[in-house]
Amino acid sequence: MEYFARKYQVIVIGAGHAGIEAGLASARLGCETCVFTINLDWVGNMACNPSIGGTSKGHLVREIDALGGEMGKAADANTLQSRILNLGKGPAVHSLRAQIDRRLYSDYMKHVLELQDNIDLRQAEIVDIKQLKDGTWQVKTHLEAVYTADCVILATGTFLAGKVYVGDVSYESGPDGMFPAKKLGESLKVLGLPTRRFKTGTPSRVNRKTVDFSKLEIQEGDEHIVPFSFDCECEVRNKLPCHITYTNLETKEIILNNLHRSPLYGGKIDGVGPRYCPSIEDKIVRFAEKERHQIFIEPCGENTEEMYLQGLSSSLPEDVQLKFIRSIPGLENAETMRTAYAIEYDCVDPLSLKSSLEFNDFSGLFGAGQFNGSSGYEEAAAQGLVAGINAAHKILGKEPLILERSGSYIGTLIDDLVTKGCSDPYRMMTSRSEYRLLLRQDNADRRLTPIGYEIGLISEERYQKYLHKLELIDIEKKRVQSTVVAPSQAINSLLVSRETSALNTGVRLSELLKRPQLNYDLLTDFDTERPPLPREIFEQVEIDIKYEGYIRRQQAQVDEMHRLEVKKLPDDTDYNSIHGLRLEAREKLSKIRPHNIGQASRISGVSPSDISVLLIYLEKECRNDK
Repeated sequence: MEYFARKYQVIVIGAGHAGIEAGLASARLGCETCVFTINLDWVGNMACNPSIGGTSKGHLVREIDALGGEMGKAADANTLQSRILNLGKGPAVHSLRAQIDRRLYSDYMKHVLELQDNIDLRQAEIVDIKQLKDGTWQVKTHLEAVYTADCVILATGTFLAGKVYVGDVSYESGPDGMFPAKKLGESLKVLGLPTRRFKTGTPSRVNRKTVDFSKLEIQEGDEHIVPFSFDCECEVRNKLPCHITYTNLETKEIILNNLHRSPLYGGKIDGVGPRYCPSIEDKIVRFAEKERHQIFIEPCGENTEEMYLQGLSSSLPEDVQLKFIRSIPGLENAETMRTAYAIEYDCVDPLSLKSSLEFNDFSGLFGAGQFNGSSGYEEAAAQGLVAGINAAHKILGKEPLILERSGSYIGTLIDDLVTKGCSDPYRMMTSRSEYRLLLRQDNADRRLTPIGYEIGLISEERYQKYLHKLELIDIEKKRVQSTVVAPSQAINSLLVSRETSALNTGVRLSELLKRPQLNYDLLTDFDTERPPLPREIFEQVEIDIKYEGYIRRQQAQVDEMHRLEVKKLPDDTDYNSIHGLRLEAREKLSKIRPHNIGQASRISGVSPSDISVLLIYLEKECRNDK
């Protein structure tokens, strides 16, 4: 029998990576919060790859940390191996990636939620949601307990109407054999949310003792480990290596001969899969000219023998999976512990969301994570953090936090989703940002920590440490700009060996650091006054000096775009009444309801001439208000 249990200020549905950050942000900002999950043992579960970070994703994690989120600290505390990717390229694309102990990570996050003031963590399936006449929200559990809240955050991951596919076999399920959230999915459709069907998948896991490591390439972690958190208080070290192998022509033949048994190619799966993380059968078909594909064999934890086969995601039948796995060097005798599968799930069209991640048509209802059409733990956590902040701000009567795309990858991610939408699961990439030289992972704290402090998620102690870091950077920058290196046989030998011009006269150390062939470490012997500063200070100074001209030019682009970003478009703007707008522009603008002219300019179907009309309209409105 239905009964009223309790009222909260914020309810979060889901305790994956989005739900965790949403709940913590809301509670830390002082709101009474409840986080619901179908199973408490799977809080922060890594249903796919047991890793955090990677290309552009490492940027997101450092930004989450700079704003006061938890993912970076959790990753540092449970790292198995740490590496920075793309070190052979410029600093804009350097990305931290860590292999994570998945069970310890889950335990860590569950305990953080349990200890956090203002949070109740409850195991219950939410089966119904509705908005009451007074504007508050009501949710009901499968045990018929009724809860109300001022705001609700939907962070359901891949659980909504989840359906798993393995060859000819399909069944209703959430990820990792969990129950699907079928009734909640039905309730959201009744509510009127514009849902669609997406798909993702995961590879098999094999037993470590059945892997022949003598046939694999070893991949060690970095000697110098950079933590995700700028406020890391634990020792991060490499505990286990990863390994690399490759598919071959036999693997390809096995897959092609069984392609008709794939639910993806047999037409059984309706959902759209992730473009940038395809299944192995999809890769074999799409890249038919390739003779082999790289496979990473990665540990799932210190106290388990499970190994993750990154690059072998599949929905082929179990017998075919085992056959093609055993065609790969090092895996000839592999025994699978978990079978690969594809999973279909419902998500929402993100064009129905504001930049705050609140729904346009449902006040107090927010979306976050894969529910919004994205893919990846990091993208989910970033959205969860913003949704949690903005739910709390709505309750506290504060302005929503809208992160500009020119100031963060999080801003780029959200702006892309709510402005451009997505036809397949959205994955963050460095190429999605026009300002990636400014949005590096190394300077995430310099960009976002002041915002986190102003919001209230960064403590006074941490903020003072941040200010001290800025002071050290400034002092060191002035030192290298005033330090002169005299010409000598030793310095010229170094310069010639690095294929850069020798010195005829004294040169400031900063001028030498500008040369692409040189860096702090190479110049150590000629910098006798070098102070004993943390490595990150030297890194920041060197990047600032070496890329000064490029950074200045990109900042000028940001300043130019900012002129459009500050021209706000009221939420109640009637675009159908604006003379001169094309029909398509009226439809798109009315649906998306852009926050400002800059966002409007990025909407597909809104032309430069439409933007000119909007600017004239705003100017007239401004004159009329005077």
